Amino acid sequence: MVIDMELKKKNMHLKDKLEKIKLVLTDNDGVLTDTGVYYSEKGEEFKRFSIRDGMGVERLRKHAGIETVIITGEKSGSVKARAEKLNIKEYYLGVIHKTEILPEVLKKNNITLENIAFIGDDINDLE
Repeated sequence: MVIDMELKKKNMHLKDKLEKIKLVLTDNDGVLTDTGVYYSEKGEEFKRFSIRDGMGVERLRKHAGIETVIITGEKSGSVKARAEKLNIKEYYLGVIHKTEILPEVLKKNNITLENIAFIGDDINDLE
């Protein structure tokens, strides 16, 4: 019984936090892709994006009113193309230290840190 009460408290706390989310910030490589890099014979780089992630971005926007912003260290045209395909209006390419762009994102979207959920896949995403 005590465990049930503790779980309920934690779930309520999590629910309160989730209700404040207005924007999802995400890295690209390893989050929206399968972490693989493919090369053509000419050395051109290709990445494979997950259709499921795309559906998730669309459902977040449509059903919860939550927009997605991509911040990536890559300068790949494929990221821009994928963002545009998913109707992601705000994306930042070539940003190595993601926290440096954060004040701009907050101001542009009129939100605070507690209104953001972040998805990354590497230690450098925390810097």
